[in-house]
Amino acid sequence: MQISTTSAIMSALNGTVVPPDPSNTEAEVPSEKAKKVDGPQRANILTGRQEHYLKRELIRQQVHHEIEDLSSPTALQRFGAPFRSHYGEVAPVDSDFPILRYIFVHHIRNFPFLDRAREKEFWQDKLQVFLESFANKHISSSEDRLEETKRRKLATKSEKVVELMMVSGIPTASGYEERISFSEIEVVERGANEQGLLVNSPDSHEINGWDINVAGVRTVTLKRTVRYHSHAEFILRVKPKGKEEYYIGRRYGEFANLVKSLRTELPGKVLPSLPGKIKSSTTSNFLSVGGEDDDKSSVSSISTQGTPGEEGGSVRNLIAGVRHPRSGNPSPRASSEALARPVTLYREEQRVSLRAFLRTLLHNPQVAETQAMRDFLTAQPRFQPNEEELEDIERRGVMDRKRIDEQKKFYEIARQRAKELDVYMERFRRDIIEDNGLTKLFREIREKEKLEDLSVQYKKFAEWLRIEVAATVYHIFLAEDNSPELFAQAKRVHSLVPYNLIKNVIRIANPAMVVSGVIDLFCAQPFGSRSLLQRIFSMTMNDGIKSFQRSIESLVSRVDDSVLCAKLKDFTEATEDVKNTIRQEAAEDSIDIVVAILRSDLIGPDLGPQQIEKLFNAYVAWNNVVDNVDAEMKAGAQLFAHLKQLLKLYTRQRDKAMMLSIVEEPVTLRLFKDLFMIFYEPLIRVYKSANVYNSITDFAVFVNDMIDVVERAQRQDVSADPNQTVQSFIDLCQRHEHNFYKFVHEVHIHDNGLFEQLMGWLEGILHFLRLGPGGGRLDMNALLQDAVDEQRIDQDLAITEVDALIKWHEERKRWHQGKTRQKMAAEGTADPMPGASTFKSSDFGLHEADIQDLNIDAADDESEEEDEADDELDPIAAERKRRAKKRELLRRSAGEPTKPEVSELLKLKDGFLDMLRKVLAD
Repeated sequence: MQISTTSAIMSALNGTVVPPDPSNTEAEVPSEKAKKVDGPQRANILTGRQEHYLKRELIRQQVHHEIEDLSSPTALQRFGAPFRSHYGEVAPVDSDFPILRYIFVHHIRNFPFLDRAREKEFWQDKLQVFLESFANKHISSSEDRLEETKRRKLATKSEKVVELMMVSGIPTASGYEERISFSEIEVVERGANEQGLLVNSPDSHEINGWDINVAGVRTVTLKRTVRYHSHAEFILRVKPKGKEEYYIGRRYGEFANLVKSLRTELPGKVLPSLPGKIKSSTTSNFLSVGGEDDDKSSVSSISTQGTPGEEGGSVRNLIAGVRHPRSGNPSPRASSEALARPVTLYREEQRVSLRAFLRTLLHNPQVAETQAMRDFLTAQPRFQPNEEELEDIERRGVMDRKRIDEQKKFYEIARQRAKELDVYMERFRRDIIEDNGLTKLFREIREKEKLEDLSVQYKKFAEWLRIEVAATVYHIFLAEDNSPELFAQAKRVHSLVPYNLIKNVIRIANPAMVVSGVIDLFCAQPFGSRSLLQRIFSMTMNDGIKSFQRSIESLVSRVDDSVLCAKLKDFTEATEDVKNTIRQEAAEDSIDIVVAILRSDLIGPDLGPQQIEKLFNAYVAWNNVVDNVDAEMKAGAQLFAHLKQLLKLYTRQRDKAMMLSIVEEPVTLRLFKDLFMIFYEPLIRVYKSANVYNSITDFAVFVNDMIDVVERAQRQDVSADPNQTVQSFIDLCQRHEHNFYKFVHEVHIHDNGLFEQLMGWLEGILHFLRLGPGGGRLDMNALLQDAVDEQRIDQDLAITEVDALIKWHEERKRWHQGKTRQKMAAEGTADPMPGASTFKSSDFGLHEADIQDLNIDAADDESEEEDEADDELDPIAAERKRRAKKRELLRRSAGEPTKPEVSELLKLKDGFLDMLRKVLAD
């Protein structure tokens, strides 16, 4: 098999054809999807790998085209049933959206709830009218706003998911489809799991050029006017890359000042929140000193104030790596009696939470390179710890290492217990992935009242799930540096929730009737006037429009040129053809959209010579100020900054006005009410008949029990038996699993078939991914051969382009693998959940290589803060931020292989579309 795979790779790169090797049982044996091939087969002119990547490229282009075209006002008329069309009924083989139509018909329209919606009353008279009205409003795009709108982000993500679904689901006719894969990727992932435990390591953990550890805590006494005041100072061990390490002291307030400085230097950047101040200390029996110790052991850093009063909170340093005991002030030499007592570690939890905070900041390269971070980590005074402080640092380091060891033991024990269930889990996996597997599972849950009555494989699955949940609770609330803070927040929230009140309100009230009455009240239109809901939306949007208008008037007065302002406003109200022409000119000439608008003769009036000179000087000054922070030219750049901000406000004001007009249309109100009736009412009926209110008390009892278990684990010493810790969390889940099962069972038996419909819907998707559509397979060889026979395409050039795409995918995967290695080396990855590998993507029809390709595409997509925050910034600062984001994106993608241009393959699009329509027309 190795030889045949290598031959296929070499032949693909050389443009030659190698016939399938019957001995290759992995890559070239026809898949289950392609066992049924109808009619005589012609000789293949493409290898399995060429087939796959040609199919992938053509599907990618088709998906992109369909999602882009979906914003057209006439899109639904060309979509096909159930939507109305002026062209008569659009048959599936004539639809301009074969992929989206197939997904809609098979996986959206038959979704439980929506399958009850009527074709004419809902899909045509309400949803179609609403969507066409929205498309005709031409709400601004990403290009207009110089920002990525939510619609663009959603479209991009949808495009990737649909592409993955189609590439994995639709097989090729030959059955010899083959993807690029690197076996070493699995090795990297397995190695990275071990690094996941080193994230909290006190030493040798370099992140973006900094190896830092909040190594200890000391008490510093300062004189203020008359009295002396003591405060905690955290000892940081800092080692810049390639330099010697040194120690600095930082108070909690200095960490807070660091956050303020970072917000000033990186305006709008989303930063992790600073942990709250934790004054409690931690005790440890593990560090208690016996009489056999040498004299040095008697020197402790235990605070003279760190006695029971300060220790009150958490007293524990468990496996969790979360609790780091510490005592910060120097104390006198302890007596022999004191040596037998547990050691108190002053402000230990605070130390660990601040270490997690600093390392989280440093994981972002942009933050790590800021002047604020450099000043915080390098500013004087530096010092050499004294004997007591070194003793304190050593003890805390011992505790850190002990916790990491115990984390490993915890996960190893949990993994071992999960491994004992492997035989049963394999049987469970086969039951689930076979036809109707999910339906069988939920049918058994419906029929059996108790967890103990389930079949053996399902009971073993419950045991496996118990271990999973136990490991999750342990990891969140004990195993991380920031776990004490998360646990404290969870306790606060739990103490504030009025569970009994919520239970009784739900028990007595009829939510379906209450909410239905409220909806009727808000949607009523007496004598044909606007409804209360429409009035509320209108009032809110009108306030927004007025707010924009006030800002616009202020900017217009600053620009002090009515012609410039009028041209910008006219652009926002121009037709889409005019806007697209101006956008294209701006892109071709690499100029700002504002310059393109103001110089365009498509929007009157024309500018005079003085106005052109004024605009040119402002644009030059703008670029100089943004790129070079030139204070002398800032005044000249302000004009262009005001023009850009004015265009943005005009655009958003128009968007608000268009949205207001949509809200006031009668069809919007009717659509909202129908959607509520379709989705909400069935759920409320199920929830009421299943007495869900009882589960609120069960959940409150579970949280109380979980808090007790976590607190007991915190009070244990690090030398406690890990088996007992593991068992305590598993027992927690076991005590409450019957309540959870009762909740699922009660909901299921009162669901009126809702669960079975939902499982049938999911299995329909899985059936498509495993076996493909019922209309056949894509014959990529016939597609290419027909185009060659008709002399529409050059075969050699087409295969050369396919090989170039294959090479690009291969190099891109190698590049991404290298980036992943670097990221894992810097950050580590979370240790895998015990038994997490029970299911594989291939079980559900998704090829692992396709999943990897999707992850590569999404690797650079990070959720940015909303761009409305930029409105609070100075326009020049906002533009600097935008360009900094662009530079950061270029920096992250440095060295990424460039996708080759294809032209010959584009000639296959029409033939591929016809073939795709036939395959998806069932």
